[in-house]
Amino acid sequence: MRKALLIIMGLVLVAAPAAAFHDGGVAHCNGCHTMHNSQDGVLVDPDSPNGNPWLLVDATPSDVCISCHTHVDDPVGSDPLAPPPLKGAGNFTYLLEDNLNDGYAGAANPIPGDAAGHNLVAPGHGLAADATHSTAPGGTFPASVMGCTSCHDPHGTQDFRFLYGAGRVVQGGVTTFTNPAPTAEGLSLFFGSESQSSHTAYQGGMSAWCGNCHGDFHNNNTQLVHPSGSTLGGSISTTYNLYNGTVDQSGGAQATAYLAEVPFEDAANTTSSTAGPSAASQVSCITCHRAHATSAPDAGRWDFSVTFLEEDGVESGSYAIPDPYNNPNQRSLCNKCHNKDAFDAITP
Repeated sequence: MRKALLIIMGLVLVAAPAAAFHDGGVAHCNGCHTMHNSQDGVLVDPDSPNGNPWLLVDATPSDVCISCHTHVDDPVGSDPLAPPPLKGAGNFTYLLEDNLNDGYAGAANPIPGDAAGHNLVAPGHGLAADATHSTAPGGTFPASVMGCTSCHDPHGTQDFRFLYGAGRVVQGGVTTFTNPAPTAEGLSLFFGSESQSSHTAYQGGMSAWCGNCHGDFHNNNTQLVHPSGSTLGGSISTTYNLYNGTVDQSGGAQATAYLAEVPFEDAANTTSSTAGPSAASQVSCITCHRAHATSAPDAGRWDFSVTFLEEDGVESGSYAIPDPYNNPNQRSLCNKCHNKDAFDAITP
């Protein structure tokens, strides 16, 4: 009996997947920290010969995060023109771009890469604080301390992607989050590129969570701004479901209408969902933006300043965000919810 039990236990152990570094929570301490900043007479962090306040193995928290994640999901590729596979949050490599402006005369009026998204303070990887905004637009979070640990808890949480929840004091008291972490499901960090049937499943609360730093950026009733964290309603959801690109504006079906480039929030979403929204689904910050960075100003999922998606990257020489419809006539993806292509003449 004892032998049989040992065999069963062995099978269970063999079948169990290898644990990730964080293992659903805190990792082994010396993966990120060093007590003496030396090992066998060699400095663990040569950039900080006297150590640093967090006893880290690299100069800043973000440098530590990137040093490992570059080998897992590559959040900071070395070449913004040859980025790693596209995933839900985008990629910080675009912060290294010298120009993102693909609007009129964009080549002569460059928009630097710090407009591509959240600027991490990670000097060891060539990343610095936002040179344009000293604080988060719509809020007061200081750009000078922006990093991976401004949003994610490296010691683990029970929430999506280790995001901080309500009541969490962030970065030694810089801010206290008042809104809970969003509800979502993510794919393994080891999966390939995002697709229409393999993507992050946003289920609810993302806009409110972004508001922890950005304030009530889109729902200020005193300003005429695009809503966020609001239900789509019947008219918008119908447009989304029917729209299948500029050349097929009414040929879509709800069962296959989901577009990973223009996601929405719904409690029923899964990582393999292909269904479009219902009237109760919500528009969110992540409908138009990626959380990390993109090859477009303002972390746009597509470039808001071009007429045709094929114009992306032409003026600026930056990476051209792929057109999900793969058509030279395809106009802005704003049309997925607000079809204004209806009266455009499509010429061969």
